[in-house]
Amino acid sequence: MEIVSIVLILLVAVVVSGAISRMLPFSAPAPLVQIALGAMVGLVADVRVELNPELFLLLFLPPLLFLDGWRIPKDELFQDLAAVTGLALGLVLLTVIGMGFFINWMIPAMPLAVAFALAAVVSPTDPIAVSAIAARVPIPKRMMHILEGESLLNDASGLVCLRFAVAAALTGSFSPSAAAASFLWTAGAGLAVGVFVTLAVTQTKAWVSRIYGEDTGSQVLVSLLIPFAAYLLAEEVHASGILAAVAAGVTMSFADVASEAMAATRMRRNSVWDMIQFTLNGIIFVLLGEQLPRILASARATVQLTDHVEPWWLSVYVLAIVAGLVVLRFAWVWVSFRLTLLRRRRDGTADVPHSPDWRLFAAMSAAGVRGAITLAGVLTLPLAMADGAAFPARDLAIFLATGVIIVSLVLASVVLPLLLRGLTMPAEPSKQAEEDRARVLAAEAAIRAIESTQHRLAEGRSDADIFAAAGARIMGIYRQRIESRSRQGQAGRDAAQQERIERELLLAAVAAERGVIAEHLRERRIGSAAGHKLIRELDLIEVRFKG
Repeated sequence: MEIVSIVLILLVAVVVSGAISRMLPFSAPAPLVQIALGAMVGLVADVRVELNPELFLLLFLPPLLFLDGWRIPKDELFQDLAAVTGLALGLVLLTVIGMGFFINWMIPAMPLAVAFALAAVVSPTDPIAVSAIAARVPIPKRMMHILEGESLLNDASGLVCLRFAVAAALTGSFSPSAAAASFLWTAGAGLAVGVFVTLAVTQTKAWVSRIYGEDTGSQVLVSLLIPFAAYLLAEEVHASGILAAVAAGVTMSFADVASEAMAATRMRRNSVWDMIQFTLNGIIFVLLGEQLPRILASARATVQLTDHVEPWWLSVYVLAIVAGLVVLRFAWVWVSFRLTLLRRRRDGTADVPHSPDWRLFAAMSAAGVRGAITLAGVLTLPLAMADGAAFPARDLAIFLATGVIIVSLVLASVVLPLLLRGLTMPAEPSKQAEEDRARVLAAEAAIRAIESTQHRLAEGRSDADIFAAAGARIMGIYRQRIESRSRQGQAGRDAAQQERIERELLLAAVAAERGVIAEHLRERRIGSAAGHKLIRELDLIEVRFKG
């Protein structure tokens, strides 16, 4: 019962945090509100959650990373793959080495191997936190795609560095060649496992559905099990379960296009995944907040490890680490941009601005938010050395990592709006022409299908004119779509304006229909099954035209 009570309290805290974040008179990202609410729960309620790092990673990260990989725009990701890879691999390695030596210099009582371990856990950015910040801050689309892609891939590199830093602390030795070989296996096998599991499951599922029919509930459940299967199988072969979950999500987006799932299955699956994303995101940060009182309570004892007495020294260390992370990130982004600019000028392949606004680099630096990966990673530090002695500076590393998470969230929430206000970004290429082309081709295919079906149904019947009239009415809708999407210049703008007006009128009509049906339901003038069916149809129309 205690576990059930804790879960229910956490869920209620997530719901309440969402309401509070909307009520606040100032803009505050939901993770900060959830951390504060979690801290209140830890202080007031008799809730004590002992976080098992391996269980934490298994329950939360596979579904969330799978969903991010599934939904991230693939064209934009591949377009900036070089920048994403540089941030996910090069910047992580630079951060581990640079911040490791810096932390060891700043806190001599922390051994160098432990300093490298701390640097490794604070090096990955967090896709959950980045998405939460983006919900309240208007981050440019291309920057957001780079940040999301980076945060999906740098988890594995950071955790592999952590693994070798801990091994060096335990054994006192380190082999660069073994580390490189292990990283290649961890990353490559993890990606391969994710792709294999998704293709195997989706192909089997499609085969069963074709022969025996499709069950919506089973289809949704299978999609929920895929990330866990990929994660566990990858961990079984000592590969990166995190990268396996990401690869499974990316593969799922391609496999989903080729599947023949029913529309009802896709809609229900999306609804279930939206709920899971909201719930798990919230619980992660509520749990972090719930841990804060105990971490702060041990601050006086923890600071003594640094040869100081005053606990405020810990705040100095946290701010110094965050400043170091921002400086390294700024330098990496600036140098990477300059090298890219130099290469493109040499090739003559792109028209790139000579001196972009420095705020763009600063925004990329401040957007490196830390979150769940950092929390889970630092908790995996062992409790004891091989000889049974306590692992050196473990409590100090946990305190500093937690401080980095909170300060990076606050920094991004406060600084990003200031940096991005009034910032002129290069114009994003419009996708409207591409969308219009697809709509026209789809409408033409629909007209051909209507004509063929109409002739087949009306063949040999005396009332063939009814079929012809019905077909003409439906084809008229598609022909109007083709005409409105094919116009150019002023005619195209007029057609677009007319379409917007029609959408507003239709949404007003849908709202009126829903009101009348709801009234009939309240007065029992219509059965509940029929009423709910009509409301569901109106909801689908509203979502279609609002989306």
